[in-house]
Amino acid sequence: MTHSGTNLSRRGILRAFAATALVAAPTYSNAFGLLRGAGDVRRIRMYSGRTGERLDTIYWIEGEYIGEALREINLFMRDWRNGQAIQIDTRTVDIIAATHNLLDGGREPYMLLSGYRSPETNAMLRRTSSGVARNSLHMVGQAADLRLNGRSVNQIARAAASCHGGGVGRYSGSNFVHMDCGAVRTWGS
Repeated sequence: MTHSGTNLSRRGILRAFAATALVAAPTYSNAFGLLRGAGDVRRIRMYSGRTGERLDTIYWIEGEYIGEALREINLFMRDWRNGQAIQIDTRTVDIIAATHNLLDGGREPYMLLSGYRSPETNAMLRRTSSGVARNSLHMVGQAADLRLNGRSVNQIARAAASCHGGGVGRYSGSNFVHMDCGAVRTWGS
């Protein structure tokens, strides 16, 4: 599901990366001598409280997605209940990373609560929880539910919304933010 087209929402994401490039570039240079002076580098850091796994990968270098890194992201963001994985939409990965850069330069990893959800998992969650969409973007690899230590739901949601890349949901009672690459919209409190 890689998308190379440019649109209005993409511009917001690119602005977010540009706004943090000066902050993020030294971090990348110090951590990865191989990438020193590489220019446009995008990184994503997450951990899963469900599986105990951690992800810290550079998935984009100077205009090119890195296939191996994207496969790693797909596996990490799988449905942890049944192990099923699909290709995560790179627009969602970009929104997640751009938001992360705006908040703290991506230093503190996100906690991933939910990435891909199989239709079976989504149906189960609809039966046992409120607020789960019948046609959730989680089922097509276009959404993630995240939290970030030291940042409030409102701080994360404001940063994500400033990317103008998709939907941003505030779930303050459960302490997480939903981000997706669907229509630009916000909800929750």
